[in-house]
Amino acid sequence: MERLMTRRYFFGRTATGIGIPALASLLGADNGGLPGLPHFPPKARRIIWLFQSGGPSQMELFDYKPRLKEFAGIDLPESVRMGQRLTGMSATQSSFPIVPSRFSLARHGQSGAWVSELLPQTAGIADELTFIKSMHTEAINHDPAVTYIQTGAQIAGRPSIGAWLSYGLGGETKDLPAFVVMISPGQGGGGQPLYDRLWGSGFLPTRYQGVKFRSVGDPVLYLSNPAGFTSEDRRKYLDALSELNQSKLEEFGDPEIATRIAQYEMAFRMQSSVPELTDLSKEPASIFELYGPDARKPGTFAANCLLARRLAERGVRFIQLFHRDWDHHGQLPQNLPRRCKETDQPAAALIRDLKQRGMLDETLVVWGGEFGRTAYCQGRLTDQEYGRDHHPRCFTMWMAGGGVKSGLTHGETDDYCYNIVRDPVHIHDLQATILHCLGIDHTRLTYKYMGRNFRLTDIHGRVVKEVLA
Repeated sequence: MERLMTRRYFFGRTATGIGIPALASLLGADNGGLPGLPHFPPKARRIIWLFQSGGPSQMELFDYKPRLKEFAGIDLPESVRMGQRLTGMSATQSSFPIVPSRFSLARHGQSGAWVSELLPQTAGIADELTFIKSMHTEAINHDPAVTYIQTGAQIAGRPSIGAWLSYGLGGETKDLPAFVVMISPGQGGGGQPLYDRLWGSGFLPTRYQGVKFRSVGDPVLYLSNPAGFTSEDRRKYLDALSELNQSKLEEFGDPEIATRIAQYEMAFRMQSSVPELTDLSKEPASIFELYGPDARKPGTFAANCLLARRLAERGVRFIQLFHRDWDHHGQLPQNLPRRCKETDQPAAALIRDLKQRGMLDETLVVWGGEFGRTAYCQGRLTDQEYGRDHHPRCFTMWMAGGGVKSGLTHGETDDYCYNIVRDPVHIHDLQATILHCLGIDHTRLTYKYMGRNFRLTDIHGRVVKEVLA
């Protein structure tokens, strides 16, 4: 015990010189961020990521493959599959019949981008978008794939991309977190679980983790004061608590104590800023018409898109919306149109709203899931029914706004929509490109942990310069 205390006091005393400036930085006017960042002038100031959890089918939505009709019902050739591993859900199938989309795609805008009939509002903004049809990942199941695209590793424990940005750039406001997360369920009620670690800080200090906003009750837990406890009481309570924490910080120099002090202060300011943020009463009727009828229903994707714009206006650096239930192993013709109906108008409205406010040039919007779907049918194929399994080899995402070209389609897949034939973009490439748009060299944003300098893109990643404005 004596040895433990000696070690504790040694590090506490030597770290105090670090802990106090750390607290000053946490509470300072710059609201965090590392010195020297951004590394170069950024094109975007913030990110809004519309994450479609479950894996939307690229063939039904954006990647037009007319020859699939020729191949309908025919087994996927081994020369195309090339021994790719299968999930446990389709590995026991005796055949892998090709199934074309039941939904039509058409060219839209001056760019001629292919967009599905299921996404008419997205089709209307096609010239604002950059489609990447050659995304690929290494994970074939949901949890590792979502973890991979969010943190750069398939195994849990690394910081999320939002945490990296909060660490590197800090926020632009002292009254709201730099990183906010909102989740909307598909109205089918299903979907893969989403864990808090997907927006966690990993081995970074916990102040950089995302703050999840709820749709029921207080947007953030314990935001309201208990009955009979006034704002003045809260201020006195926090001042006393801060003195105690400050004493421990001076004694031990633990940066997590500095984080706790700063987060209590943030929570106090959020008692005023969050109710104002979530009060939509001053939004004109035209805005609700733009985002659609669900915009008035808390917790829907439409309502969250509207809140995302309001968060962006107020200086939040990274805003992530998760929409669940895109995992269509069966009944795809019935379920995919429902997810599209829930998300199409709000996503397009967000782009239009940002543009009309002069904010799109400084906001990078990202849309997509963790992987794509197979060209072959999972389960029984009928004239009316089919499903698709997970497919990591190729899928489509789109981006719009700050830092990327508009009206561009990048990458190409084969006639089976199974393999990439031109301009592949790996998950780490996407992450590097997103950081680049915010003025960050992904190889230089690092954090030393367990004797090694870690980064979001691990030891990989290249900036996809072809999509940059």
